[in-house]
Amino acid sequence: MSESTGIPRIGDTAPDFTAVTTDGEITFSEWQGDSWVVLFSHPADFTPVCTTELTAFAKRSDEFTARNTKLIGLSIDSIHSHLAWRENIKEKLGVELPYPLIADLDTKVAQKYGMIHPGESATVTVRAVFVISPQRKVAALIYYPLSNGRSVDEIIRLMDSLQTSAEHGVATPVNWQPGESVVVPPPKTTADVKARAGKDYQHVDFYLAFRELDQPPSANS
Repeated sequence: MSESTGIPRIGDTAPDFTAVTTDGEITFSEWQGDSWVVLFSHPADFTPVCTTELTAFAKRSDEFTARNTKLIGLSIDSIHSHLAWRENIKEKLGVELPYPLIADLDTKVAQKYGMIHPGESATVTVRAVFVISPQRKVAALIYYPLSNGRSVDEIIRLMDSLQTSAEHGVATPVNWQPGESVVVPPPKTTADVKARAGKDYQHVDFYLAFRELDQPPSANS
């Protein structure tokens, strides 16, 4: 197995690829269209933690769709293994996976996204999450070890936060949830300091101010 080529960073263009998936062959950039994407890797098919994660994503897929966000999974298993596992999840847990799984036997996609960490395992992908904007930029990334499942709640919260920032040009504070106050970007000049003093903000200090949003984030951000 070749050495990983590194992890794409926030602001980088998401690497494009063509791959076989459970929905057929796709070219990622064409498949994405003008949507946000959550691309996530799991260590292996027919494993317990991965099964709980994929099932959770499936059960909440409508919440991602409402946020103009597509889900797509990946592991370095074969397409035959993916298809069999999907059927097993449907049979044993009564859950159908409404999103595609990438079969990455040659690890080309995993290598582009830095999903194989030899210190953790040289033979499977770690639990990576990439949030990719409609402009095909890496907006956020999260990595988990093999032993610990992800929080779908946090990934949905992150989507809301990213889309709010993109639409309104604001930041979000710690533990932010939709409907809560947002952070006004800090001033960059003396004129900015004076201008914001007269705004209807919750002023804590010259560099820290909060405001209410007039409307929730658009699903088409």
